[in-house]
Amino acid sequence: METKTPLRIKSITEGHRLAKLPKPHHPLISVVDVSELTRDAGVTAVVFDFYTISLKRGCDTLFYGQQQYDFDEGIMGFTAPGQILRGDASDSAHRLEGWMLFIHPDFLWNTPLAKKIRQYEFFGYSAHEALFLSDKEETLINSIVDHIKQEYHSSIDKFSQDVIVAQLELLFTYAQRFYERQFITRKITNSKVLDRLEQVLTDYFNQEDLLLKGLPKVQDIADTLHMSTKYLSSLLKQHTGQTTQQHIHHKLIEKAKEMLSTTDLSVSEIAYELGFEHSQSFSKLFKTKTKQSPLEFRQCFN
Repeated sequence: METKTPLRIKSITEGHRLAKLPKPHHPLISVVDVSELTRDAGVTAVVFDFYTISLKRGCDTLFYGQQQYDFDEGIMGFTAPGQILRGDASDSAHRLEGWMLFIHPDFLWNTPLAKKIRQYEFFGYSAHEALFLSDKEETLINSIVDHIKQEYHSSIDKFSQDVIVAQLELLFTYAQRFYERQFITRKITNSKVLDRLEQVLTDYFNQEDLLLKGLPKVQDIADTLHMSTKYLSSLLKQHTGQTTQQHIHHKLIEKAKEMLSTTDLSVSEIAYELGFEHSQSFSKLFKTKTKQSPLEFRQCFN
């Protein structure tokens, strides 16, 4: 029977047991061979209480977040504790090859990476944007993971944590570089996303949504585009130099200028129609963005 509620896996040892793998060599970190994973066919969604990093290849298609990818090249995925990882119930692990790295937050305790890991945006992308690797990039990443495997299978000593953490930092640095490359090389796809964003905002500002819901929220816009808020803002920064919130404000000011120059509505009425509870808030934002008050802008057309 298929489980609709995500299965929560609280420890790496529990994850090994459920996947019918041998007990991990270390309770707080593990590297496993994807081809050896055994998955309950009824479980299609899991939540890990630890970080997962994976590199997989060999399946016809991959459903990652709201998007479907064909992949023959290696694909990396990153999840942070508490994020949902979903799979296709009809898929089977033996069709895949690659590795998964499990890291419990406690393993990073008292190291600089404990704080720094939360700053890597690809963990914030959740399962919305996979990282595609070229053969050369995949070889490099695999070599780093091989070093981690070697240390993981060795006798634990006082240097083990430092050595593994250093390799993890190197892996994350390369992943960040490759994500930046992906942003650049996928300009066509990203342009389509920007076009969709523009249309979503245009529709929002031209309908009654502002009166009913107030100003559009970054989370709502990201959900409409099937993206995480961090990924959408990263994409916008790459292409426009603006965050999502700044982009929303830009669209808002454009609409405000249109209403100020083509209607006889008062500033208070315009503020209300644009979703502001207080006209002072609207006037303050308008002057911050344009260096003019709404009335000063209107006077230019009289």
